[in-house]
Amino acid sequence: MVLLKSMKEHGGDIYALAETLRLPERKIIDFSASINPLGVSKKIKAEIRRYLKLLYHYPDPNCRRFKRHIARYDGIDETRIICGNGSTELIYLIARAIKPKKVLIPAPTFSEYERAVRISSEDCQIDYLLLRKDNNFGIIPEEFIRYMDGCDMAFLCNPNNPTAQVLTREEVLRIAEAAMQQGCYLIVDEAFIDFIPEHSVIPLIHNNPFVVVLRSMTKFYALSGLRLGYGLFPENLMETLLRFKEPWTVNSLAQRAGVVALKDKAYRKRSLEYIKQEKSFLEKGLKRLSIEFLPSMINFYLLMDPRAEEIYEHMKRKGILLRRCSNFVGLGKDYLRIAVRTHRENALFLKELKAFLTENK
Repeated sequence: MVLLKSMKEHGGDIYALAETLRLPERKIIDFSASINPLGVSKKIKAEIRRYLKLLYHYPDPNCRRFKRHIARYDGIDETRIICGNGSTELIYLIARAIKPKKVLIPAPTFSEYERAVRISSEDCQIDYLLLRKDNNFGIIPEEFIRYMDGCDMAFLCNPNNPTAQVLTREEVLRIAEAAMQQGCYLIVDEAFIDFIPEHSVIPLIHNNPFVVVLRSMTKFYALSGLRLGYGLFPENLMETLLRFKEPWTVNSLAQRAGVVALKDKAYRKRSLEYIKQEKSFLEKGLKRLSIEFLPSMINFYLLMDPRAEEIYEHMKRKGILLRRCSNFVGLGKDYLRIAVRTHRENALFLKELKAFLTENK
């Protein structure tokens, strides 16, 4: 039952709310999934339209063209890249192939790490590094390294979901060096790193046989519905991982979209500028309403308020979906996560939040 619960409580389920409110799905305003508010780029849409006539072909099972562009974009060897149906597929692949016996997971963090590990190995021991609110739920590298001792796998989400806290590139590299010394596979999940690319460790971990770096194309490039991600893996793991990987998990449209996305510098620049502008607008609004939130360098915020459940329900009735965080280990019912959306949506959210606070003084 716990496993099924974890499947149901992610963000982005606009379908259930649309059904409850008897509204078209397009009428739901989704703050629960942290996706680029600019949506899918025009260039990707045009590429998809061009490629529709070729959908009767099977997709390339090895994602050759997409891998070549990843290799150029990240400056890495394409023979060490595995592409997936979102980076979540790769999380499950890693756990299934390696079958770790003892795993370190910070808390709070992305819930699928635990689920992937428990499915792959029923007798796996999971050690939680409980992050502290008085440190903004930030990870202290030395503490993480100490807890990692004796583990054969550790997950590190950077930036962390749902807290939005970030370790610098140098801090992650320090943890990666310790992982190699301890013989522990370190899985660095960089699903949100495109919002702060200067902190990615992909360019600097080529010679570490114990580090895996995962990247998602669904967050920054708004390809959640297509599902696309990839990972950089040590050479010593490639044969094992490919033996466990299912074929054709990355469809043809996703592969084409990924290639176009990596080449679209204008979209990246416009996205970063727009999100920076809307972050400032949201932060000013939240401060004006005296809503506590953690500092964030990326496209979502963790809010803290004893009325979080009531706020969630109020917004839900208005067709605005937020992310409750009560199912994250280390958090509780006082926490909500909100994405940075379009200016109109952000303004509407703040208006409804003010209305709720006024009614519940």
